[in-house]
Amino acid sequence: MVEEQNLVAALKSPLEKERAFRTLVSEYKERLYWQIRKIVLDHDDADDVLQNTFIKVFRNIDSFKADSKLYTWMYRIATNEAITFINKKAKRANISSQELKENMIANLESDVYFEGEKIQIQLQRAIATLPEKQQLVFNMKYFEEHTYEELSEILDTSVGGLKSSYHIAVKKITSFLKGNETI
Repeated sequence: MVEEQNLVAALKSPLEKERAFRTLVSEYKERLYWQIRKIVLDHDDADDVLQNTFIKVFRNIDSFKADSKLYTWMYRIATNEAITFINKKAKRANISSQELKENMIANLESDVYFEGEKIQIQLQRAIATLPEKQQLVFNMKYFEEHTYEELSEILDTSVGGLKSSYHIAVKKITSFLKGNETI
């Protein structure tokens, strides 16, 4: 992996910005894609949000103060872009973001990019029943194995609050899956 301080310096340099940005995209696109995909669920939507994320990073790199890791900063941008995308898409369809999530999960089974089993569809349905913040915390902790300290930095929330959100989310998901044991 590229030395982060050198990459940030190159991104802020007018002469090196484009080359450094190509390196940045190459280094981080897959991890950011999967973070976004967990929120928007659809492959094409995730690609669109990823592109918007990198545009924002490119335009705002000069305001990056390095008081957090570069990836943490980009992760926060990606998360916010994905949530904004979901909310706008729901508004355009004149439905709630919760209804949109349910529709998107129903479409997962026919998505050629989704390789999940029936239990994974049920897990996605269970996750979709959670409030937005619990969805984020659960996805980031369970699937991506972030530490509570990393989550605290990314989501700007206390470690104690995150632990509570995660444990409540796990209980709700467990309850949901036990109530749907026809799998």
